Amino acid sequence: MIFLTFFIGLIANFIGYIPPGNINLTLIQITINRGIKEAIRFIIAFSCVEFFFTYFIMHAARWLSGELRLAVVIDWIMVILFGVLGTITWIHRKKPPETNYSEHASIKYGILLGFLNPMQVPFWMVTGTYLITHEWILDGRVALVIFSIGSAAGAFLCLFLYAKFAKYIQEKFALSTRFINTGIAILFFAFAAYHVVKQIYLSFFK
Repeated sequence: MIFLTFFIGLIANFIGYIPPGNINLTLIQITINRGIKEAIRFIIAFSCVEFFFTYFIMHAARWLSGELRLAVVIDWIMVILFGVLGTITWIHRKKPPETNYSEHASIKYGILLGFLNPMQVPFWMVTGTYLITHEWILDGRVALVIFSIGSAAGAFLCLFLYAKFAKYIQEKFALSTRFINTGIAILFFAFAAYHVVKQIYLSFFK
């Protein structure tokens, strides 16, 4: 049962990080600009925070699912977050990659984005409630700790594959840093626009 709980957490969060979002796009940027070593530092720090993030959200999943305005708040937070990340990336798109970084820069960034990760809240609201309601996992403290460890492992594995894929694409196609940063900035702005359009549609047309 312990192994199954761990495995469900791993698979669930691995799937959760497959769609492009602020975390994996930021990771691609770090991989391209700073190298795979810094990317792994970011992933480790982020995955450690993901353990605590998952544990908290799973505890509160049923309560959060009943908060009707929470989805609206999350959407507007994502608009701000994507807008800020897109603006920063766009401004620095022409800057050549620096060769020297603080040893703790990527770790601090991973910890920061681990806490600023609102996209995972609705994911765990739905997934967590479903898993607990259908008794795929227990909602006891020990079970949720094991599940959260699996969740952290799933995030690590998915993001590690993202980093390796980003490095492979860069080397295979010899893409410039400016080209990649411009593409990532456009994606950030596109995601921000999506959340704005979504809220306008829900507010005025539905």
